[in-house]
Amino acid sequence: MKQRMSSLLSVALAASLLAACSNGGGGEAKAENKNGTAATTQQSAANMLAAHKGVNQAPVPLKMERVGPHDVHIEMTAQITDIEIDKGKIYKAWTFNGQAPGPLVVVNEGDTIHFTLKNMDPVVPHSMDFHAVHASPSKDFIDVMPNKSGTFTYPANKPGVFMYHCGTKPVLQHIANGMHGVIIVKPKNGYPTDKEVDREYVLIQNEWYKYNDMNDFQNGVPSYVVFSSKALKPGDPNTNGDTFTLKEKPLLAKVGEKIRLYINNVGPNEVSSFHVVGTVFDDVYLDGNPNNHLQGMQTVMLPASGGAVVEFTVTRPGTYPIVTHQFNHAQKGAVAMLKVTETGEDDGSETSGH
Repeated sequence: MKQRMSSLLSVALAASLLAACSNGGGGEAKAENKNGTAATTQQSAANMLAAHKGVNQAPVPLKMERVGPHDVHIEMTAQITDIEIDKGKIYKAWTFNGQAPGPLVVVNEGDTIHFTLKNMDPVVPHSMDFHAVHASPSKDFIDVMPNKSGTFTYPANKPGVFMYHCGTKPVLQHIANGMHGVIIVKPKNGYPTDKEVDREYVLIQNEWYKYNDMNDFQNGVPSYVVFSSKALKPGDPNTNGDTFTLKEKPLLAKVGEKIRLYINNVGPNEVSSFHVVGTVFDDVYLDGNPNNHLQGMQTVMLPASGGAVVEFTVTRPGTYPIVTHQFNHAQKGAVAMLKVTETGEDDGSETSGH
């Protein structure tokens, strides 16, 4: 009986939230209720918080399989998972695969993506919006209801470093609660500087606000602005967006190496002024596209969702802070450390600066 009541509650909550959270796409998606009142919205938010209380789903691994020269199957899972965003500060994040930002997705220019989204959220619909693809949003980015899955197919024909995020209404709520990440589409002919690069990392900037507070999401300033690193290959650092991990466990490089960073600012609201202290960018590819090549830059402006590939050479040992040069955001956590040693290994010395 209790199980039946729980199932009925989930269905009722999903129905009541759909008006606030549906993107109005085809299939089974419902049209948004445009007559909802502020009280109804508040009640829906209260129902949502109650339904998520005590839910902390273990991360489900990303599934990626290349099934042909130009075909990739990708399966991701929408989950509710606790994330430590500052020391002792836990955020009950809405996530892809239990990570915030979500797991890195890497495909090749010209691939067709066969994408499946499974929704483990007990009450809220979720969806996927890949910035890297050509699609019909009203058909290909539609909501997947709680405890359901949906499969979609689209091409990735442009190279770059792109954002992905949940596209369910209100989109701001889903992104700000943690449903964002990065997809890299590798250029078929590579970058002109491929032979010069010694080491690569992926860095993502995001913001955290008051928990699930739409007023703060819309009108406030972020409580934290943070970096995360996502693994390009096994053994690479793979972190959530927090204020401390990439300071305590810095990225590593060897004196004289040319470093490539794939970067993206997933926002949802703020601009990033991306800068590495102690060096100048040799080469920059805006949005990660080889055609957008700049040289000798000190700072790269990343709008919300904007990406880039930046490359620089580290000529002396020491700690190189990686920051947004909007220092009110750096003060809120947006600092990562790159430790450069003679061997390229961590020498145990203390990191410092910024």
